[in-house]
Amino acid sequence: MMVNFFPKIDRKYYSRQFLSVLFLLTLLISPIQKALTQEISPIDITSPITETSITQTDGIFFADILVRGKPVFQVGSLGELSAIQRAQIINRRIASVLVRSQTDSKVSVVKDSQRGIATLQLSNRVLMTVTKQDAEDFNLDVETLGQWWAKQLIQAFQQPPLAIDVGQRLLSTLRKFQRESIDNLPSFLGMLLVVIATGIIAASMRHLTLSATQYWEVDRNSKILVSRLVYGFIWVIGSIVALGVLGLDFATLLGTLGLTSVAIGFSLKDILSNYFSGVILLVSRSFHLGDQIVIKEFEGTVTQIQLRATTLKTYDGRVVYIPNQEVFSAVITNNTASTIRRNSIIVGIDYDADITKAKRIINDAVLGIYGIEKEPKPDILVRELGASTVNIEVRCWVNSRRLPFLETTSLMAQAIKEALEKAEINMPTDIYTLKFSDVLTIDNQPQ
Repeated sequence: MMVNFFPKIDRKYYSRQFLSVLFLLTLLISPIQKALTQEISPIDITSPITETSITQTDGIFFADILVRGKPVFQVGSLGELSAIQRAQIINRRIASVLVRSQTDSKVSVVKDSQRGIATLQLSNRVLMTVTKQDAEDFNLDVETLGQWWAKQLIQAFQQPPLAIDVGQRLLSTLRKFQRESIDNLPSFLGMLLVVIATGIIAASMRHLTLSATQYWEVDRNSKILVSRLVYGFIWVIGSIVALGVLGLDFATLLGTLGLTSVAIGFSLKDILSNYFSGVILLVSRSFHLGDQIVIKEFEGTVTQIQLRATTLKTYDGRVVYIPNQEVFSAVITNNTASTIRRNSIIVGIDYDADITKAKRIINDAVLGIYGIEKEPKPDILVRELGASTVNIEVRCWVNSRRLPFLETTSLMAQAIKEALEKAEINMPTDIYTLKFSDVLTIDNQPQ
């Protein structure tokens, strides 16, 4: 039976929720955009630099200049400095100036005609240099580009109202999220397809495994365990592939998983040992539910076999939970692995009794008891010659379950005693002879 791991989605409900959120964002952003338009006037230059044109060159060639976490404009590479390295140096200078200076300070443009560059300075401190390469990148001359950048910095240095600042940060975050989402859209779609395919394959393989194990000579717990292991293994492989599609390095991922597995193995050594021992016990089938076994000093009926522990109910009604690690390493005596087992009792008869006759009487008495197996036949053997009795051992096969075993043993001892007494065969107790080495003599003569 296929399991549906992807519940039905109420599309109408989520569509209404999405439209409501979008409408609220529109109401919030619209007045902020209007305020921003009134606050920051456009620059009147021959070839205006729009946000769109800068965004199109974003990537490895240009980097953002930030003021209070908000991008103001972008700069390109300079010589051996990449755009990112150059932007980091400029951002660090701006941050240090903002901490020490007043926000109403003006950024001035100092032109160096001999070198063909211009510097942007604030409080006699150079913030950045405008080079010919920058002018070529933005299709402007050095002085015009420097004046435009200086104006952008002055406007950014001025602390905007709270609503405008929040709106600027929100719009910046939304634009960044939009760019990253579009760039990573193929990766996200590929990962989603891998996850969906993994779910379908894992569910199908679990169903097929359960169907195939119906012909195995194992109990249901083992079948469920095998299907779960197959299901989990497929999900592990699918997760690794999905993360690889998302852009993670397989070697790094596998190395991280290896280190994580080692750390988890050391910290959860005993717990994992119990679980692995439980897996081996379920597969090897040393005992089953309902078996009566002996593990160390515990004897009872198996009531539950879990991956962590095995539960025994002792004959006096106690419940014992034994960790599977101890069960796996212990010597296990399974009393009910076979339906019958042998029992024996010893009977002592008098030395003057006829042993052959006694053995025949005992055999007839034993075979007349309900619960004694006719095959194999009972064994009646002279075990030893005791001090005062001839000891005869009676062996017979009875039900291996605890209660029938005890009941049959009791009936067998009772039947043997009654049969021997009826045949007038004496069963004496042990006789002890006392010998005195020094005898006291009493003189009976009168004094």
